[in-house]
Amino acid sequence: MPSRFALALAAAVALVAAPLSAAERHAYTAKAFDAAQAAGKPILVEVHAPWCPTCKAQEAVLEKLEAQPKFASLQVFRVDFDSQKDALTRFRAGRQSTLIAYHGKEEKARSTGETREEQIAALLGETQ
Repeated sequence: MPSRFALALAAAVALVAAPLSAAERHAYTAKAFDAAQAAGKPILVEVHAPWCPTCKAQEAVLEKLEAQPKFASLQVFRVDFDSQKDALTRFRAGRQSTLIAYHGKEEKARSTGETREEQIAALLGETQ
């Protein structure tokens, strides 16, 4: 059985290893998205479907990248592909697994079906 000291040390290491800041995730609403754009924030729109294997792969990559301090100010808005058809029209997103990078009101980049970490990192970099 580990000692109290070992447990305390493990907890302290976990706190230090945890990112101090990470991207903010939101369910998409037009009001929140518009506010982030008006504030000139870096934004990622993630068109996601829970049944989509490509979306699941993207999710794992995005979680890793969003934890990096350089993406701390990134605002991530998840659009539900199955229920938010108005948002799909707004973003001209015909497929799930679409990622759209904005800086403020300007669209900077988009991709559909991309799961490679280096490509997704480059897309997120366009928001900065």
